[in-house]
Amino acid sequence: HAARDEGRNAIYEALADIEWIRSYRFPKVSDLLGPVKMTVTQIEAGTRHNVVPDRCRFVVDVRTNDCYTNEDVLAVMQRHCRSRLVPRSLRLQPSHIAADHPLVLSAHRLGIARFGSPTLSDQALLPLPSVKMGPGDSARSHTADEFICLSEIADGIATYLELLRALCALWPQAAGRHQHTQS
Repeated sequence: HAARDEGRNAIYEALADIEWIRSYRFPKVSDLLGPVKMTVTQIEAGTRHNVVPDRCRFVVDVRTNDCYTNEDVLAVMQRHCRSRLVPRSLRLQPSHIAADHPLVLSAHRLGIARFGSPTLSDQALLPLPSVKMGPGDSARSHTADEFICLSEIADGIATYLELLRALCALWPQAAGRHQHTQS
């Protein structure tokens, strides 16, 4: 009971871990993806207004970068936190592509800016160098009124075709392997 100040308060115990998560900075910062980001996004504790909570559950959104694996970040978190940490998944790792890869060089020649994205996609499952790009405005993604203009789709298709042509010009051996004949 809260009036008697008895028992351990799980919220107070969780606060130290939450503060560490809020303030800790991983030493390695990616040139493209920036620092690892940890954000507490949900907290759930207590069942009644006058009962000291015996449990406190909180969710941490972690955005790793290409300097660390998910396992590396989890290990650091486990060393510093008293709370039991249970990852939703460790399967999707951050990815990157070398700045001198023909695909990146071809995009650069077309004036396509290179940047990192702290978002997640199925690209993380590809066992080969890749880029994530597409038409539209990513600020509209995952919003209530998400949309894409038909003109953005048309521009995207044209950009993909230009990029493939630039890649084939820069990397002729790749083009030779994928030529098709028409009858």
